This record gives sequence, structure tokens and C-alpha cells, in this order.
Amino acid sequence: MNRLAIITTHPIQYNAPFFKMLADRKNIELKVFYTWSQSVEGVKFDPGFGKNIKWDLPLLEGYSHAFSKNVSSSPGSHHYKGIDNPFLIQEIIKWKPNALLVYGWSFKSHLKAMRYFKGKIPVLFRGDSTLLDEKPGFKKLLRRALLKFIYSYVDIALYVGNANKAYFKAHGLKEYELVFMPHAIDNNRFANSPNNSKLALGLREELKIPKDALVFLFAGKLDENKNATLLLNAFNSVKSESSYLLITGNGNAEINLKATFSKMSNIRFLDFQNQQMMPALYASANVFVLPSISETWGLAINEAMAAGLAIIISNSCGASFDLVKGNKNGFVFETKNIESLKKCLQYFVKTPNAATNMGEVSAEVVKYYSYENDCIALEKALEAVNCITK
Repeated sequence: MNRLAIITTHPIQYNAPFFKMLADRKNIELKVFYTWSQSVEGVKFDPGFGKNIKWDLPLLEGYSHAFSKNVSSSPGSHHYKGIDNPFLIQEIIKWKPNALLVYGWSFKSHLKAMRYFKGKIPVLFRGDSTLLDEKPGFKKLLRRALLKFIYSYVDIALYVGNANKAYFKAHGLKEYELVFMPHAIDNNRFANSPNNSKLALGLREELKIPKDALVFLFAGKLDENKNATLLLNAFNSVKSESSYLLITGNGNAEINLKATFSKMSNIRFLDFQNQQMMPALYASANVFVLPSISETWGLAINEAMAAGLAIIISNSCGASFDLVKGNKNGFVFETKNIESLKKCLQYFVKTPNAATNMGEVSAEVVKYYSYENDCIALEKALEAVNCITK
């Protein structure tokens, strides 16, 4: 059996269920080494939301893990020197893995581990970066050279989608060094269910939204990048009295947005909702909208699709290359273009049953983007990398 050491900064709601399923399958013996030891209590200050966040799901159950001591004077995952674990490599050596999987290279200890173990055991890498934000010029050339150097320490990159694959190829990785391991969430938890429907109906009643109204949903940080302002302006200009827009989240743009739009009769604001409430939140809507200026993927899109929602996303979302299928389950609009977004909103307003029909397609498309398929991909990647490195 392969013994796989996994390096990642801290427990998150997207990885923990995957690690548990991987352990349950018993094809790989794994141990997760968390490098942000200060996150052991599960509380993390999120500057985007402007508050401490503690996920209300178990994140450390069902798989072997350890927190490596982080000695950074400014600990956190927001900068390179925020993750500094002087004992990490020795802790991994002591566990005796025959492969290493690293989530993210842009931390002192992660990059150090990649460089140390390269050539000793296979090094796999997981990240979701894209070229979508890349700007031409001298800095681009410098960054390309740096990243080619960094990824020379990787034997297999586990890419999440087409935009991510193009990124790895641009930085020197060959086709045989790439394995598709789709970005996934717990599809079953977000799928339609009697309990989610009941909670969703209660939420609509609480927000004074008619049960048969068309509801567009935004869920995320209220900041410049997520660009909820564009969505609010676009929706307001559509002027549909029978449709509603639900904005869920907090952030530095919150005060101004509420001051401008909260008095409008068909716009509702909700604070950040923790994970246990999210399935009901999606179930209360018909169309999910993510107007981000920059988004490497956008896992909220997976969640909304698993809940059976139609999708509207900007073409700056990495997922736009994979999850929105030829206008069959939604639309991709031009980033920052209010007219392009308005056309998408108007389509659903003017086309009865479009959201329902497209939502059904969404639920089918996202089934492939599952933890089970991630497990299969990783197991196959370990088989392949063992062949390459022998």
C-alpha cells in the first residue's frame, strides 16, 4: 500500500471530507501534516469577511493528521513566511512515506519540503492557479521563469480543470506529468432533499420572498474582487418586480452596498452563513451568480450546481471552462460588463422554467466532480508516478 504524506496549511471544509473518503477506501495509507499549527482550534480570522470563521462541520475526523509547529512571527497562509515549520521534514521522514502530496508551494516550509523530497520519493502537487489574470510584460517573463524552476520539483501535478492544466503546461510540465483530479465538493450534502427544501421554504418566508418567485443568489465576500456591486446594479436595471436578488456574505464593501440597495423591495441581504446552512440557502434560490473579477475556480459554483441551480458566472472564473456547458445549464458573461450580465439575468426573467430546466442539467454535470473521482484520480496518479520515478 502507498504511504502518502500530505502537506497543507490548515483544515478546510473542502479537503477534510476528501481526506476521510481517501482513508476509508484503504487503497492509500495517508497522514496529513498541517503546517499552520495556530489553526488547530479551527478558528481563522478571514480578512475578506472581516470576522473570525470557524466551520461548523467536523474537519479532523476519519483520517490521520498532525499539526507541525509553526514558528513564524506572523503566522498565517496570507504570505510566504507565515508558514515556517523547522521540524516538518524530520516529522515526515519519521513517518516513512513513499510519496508526498503538497497543497500550494508559496509557503516557506512547503517549498522547502518539495525541494528536499524531490528525487527521494515522488512529489505530487495540488493547486488551482490559472493564466486568466496574467498580464504581458517583463514581470510575466520573470514569473514564468520562477514558476518553471519551482515546478521542476514536481513529478505529478493534479490539475483541477482546463484553465489550471494550461497554467501547468505554461510552466514546463508535460502531458504525462499531469493528472486530472477535478475540483469537488460534497455533492450529496448539497443535493435536493426534503430537509433542505423545508429549511429553504422557511428562509424565503423569513425574508418575505414568495415561494414561487424567481430568486438570484450571490454568496461570498462583499469585496471588490467578488464584484457584487456589478450584480446589484445589473439586477436593479432589469426592473423585474417578480424576481428577487439575495446577497449573502460580509466584507469591506458591505456598508456601502447596504446603504445603496437595502431599501429596494426585491433585494435582500443576509450575513455570512456557515456550512450547515449553505445547502438550504442554495435550495432557496433558482439561479446562482458569481460576477468575480478574478477567481481561480469558484467552488461555490459546484455547490450551487449540486443543489440544482442554473448558473451565471464571469469569464474570469476558472470553472467557466468546465462547469458551464454551452448555455445548457447557464451562461458565462464578460467580466465587468454590466450589459453582458443584464442579458443573462433577463433571459431567466423572461423565460419561464429556464432556471428549473438548466438547474437539472447542472446537477447532472457536477456529478463527475466528486470526491470519489478525486480518490480514483489520486490512486491512479500514485501508480503512474511510481512508474515514472523508478
